Amino acid sequence: MSHNRLTRLRAALGERGLPALLVSSPANRRYISGFSGSNGALLITADAALLFTDGRYVIQAGRESPDFELREIVNPDHPMADLLTEAATELGLRQVAFEAAHVSVAQHYEFARALFDTPVELEPAEGVVEALREVKDAEELATLRKAIAITDEAITAVIPQLRPEMTERQAAWMLEVAMRERGADGLSFPIIVAAGPNSALPHARPGNEPLGVGRPIIIDMGALVDGYHADLTRTVCLGEPDAQFHEIYNIVREAQGRVLAGLRPGLRCNAADALAREHIAAAGYGDKFGHGLGHGVGLDIHEGPSLRRAAPGKEQSGPRLHAGNVMSVEPGIYLEGWGGVRIEDLALITEDACEVLSKANK
Repeated sequence: MSHNRLTRLRAALGERGLPALLVSSPANRRYISGFSGSNGALLITADAALLFTDGRYVIQAGRESPDFELREIVNPDHPMADLLTEAATELGLRQVAFEAAHVSVAQHYEFARALFDTPVELEPAEGVVEALREVKDAEELATLRKAIAITDEAITAVIPQLRPEMTERQAAWMLEVAMRERGADGLSFPIIVAAGPNSALPHARPGNEPLGVGRPIIIDMGALVDGYHADLTRTVCLGEPDAQFHEIYNIVREAQGRVLAGLRPGLRCNAADALAREHIAAAGYGDKFGHGLGHGVGLDIHEGPSLRRAAPGKEQSGPRLHAGNVMSVEPGIYLEGWGGVRIEDLALITEDACEVLSKANK
């Protein structure tokens, strides 16, 4: 699989006129090489594929990245910056692009210092590998489906066990245990369990607030499997909800349904957002939906493309969806002092529509 991804990356570098790319983002490094260690970088040219890592990961790198030539980092005798200089000189490079979003000022200084007496120039680049990652291949989709299934099974098992006297923190722990028992390697992100007024905070942290009776409880969670993330949100209520809950919940669910019925290749991302936002606004809650509709999901929990509103006057521009994108669709309404409702599923953009991957009951 890494060979095909290398081919696609080399084609992308050619299109941008970049002779070499230093890949330092952990997710991008894993996507291109398969290497899952915590420390390392790749140097990719039209003919060379080098993997720099330290002694802790030499054996692992050999197993996970057989298509790459290994160069061992030995600090302080042979640090990363020196290895890069040696490789660039050996390959006769005059320019090396680096991932501007993933290289710190200190790291850039070290690279520039090491390359000072060479003809090699550092060139910032953005989104080269990320653009490739937006369309998922068959191997990625299989892993994502596994992570999503674990998440669905866990929330389905835990919700019937919740009791009003339990705290948000206790519920979050039950959900984590349920995902790990079903095969999750870890969490895609810290689980959100937000009860009552706390559910008006889109990214609330679980605390000692009891779940209570008759009020909204937002649960946002995801299983991590082989580096790939799931993402699911359900809003539930223990006991009989009030009339406002029914009203808000139905508006949000209808908004999400409009989006899932309309997602397809070629649809502008901002148009997808508008499908939900216009419905919520027509119901009188437009100013209570403050975040974007959704985002891509894969090796990062938030990756491209992004479903968000267009800037005024820019409605006819911006990125479009493509077959193979896996998107979260998560409209919400949040009312200070009462709480909120958010419903989120993951959807795969297919050749002519979308497939809803999340199966947990709404």
